[in-house]
Amino acid sequence: MIEKRRGPRKRLDVLLQVSDAMTGNVVGQLGNISLEGMMLVANTPIVDDALYQFVFHLPDAHGQLRPIEVGAHELWSERTNMQGRTWAGFRFIDISPGDLAVLREWMTRTDGPAR
Repeated sequence: MIEKRRGPRKRLDVLLQVSDAMTGNVVGQLGNISLEGMMLVANTPIVDDALYQFVFHLPDAHGQLRPIEVGAHELWSERTNMQGRTWAGFRFIDISPGDLAVLREWMTRTDGPAR
């Protein structure tokens, strides 16, 4: 299989919920994340090729949870073997410089593997 990712991804060892930034409704949990995008384990329907505005929380360098808001484009989705769940891949199309800095710092910490 040919790897299409541009950068390393980080698997999460904790559940991080992802919400729709417009409604506040939880849409799923992060499966993995990179500086360029994320895989979401969605518990709500995902529309092919759609644009989304998501928010999730990451600890900053001081351990304080910080909301990270991203604009994301759905690239692919696939049903899981769990009823009502879908894996979906997203490319970030908008993230503030401050949120990107928190994500970059979190990605480089040694508390978990980047793959």
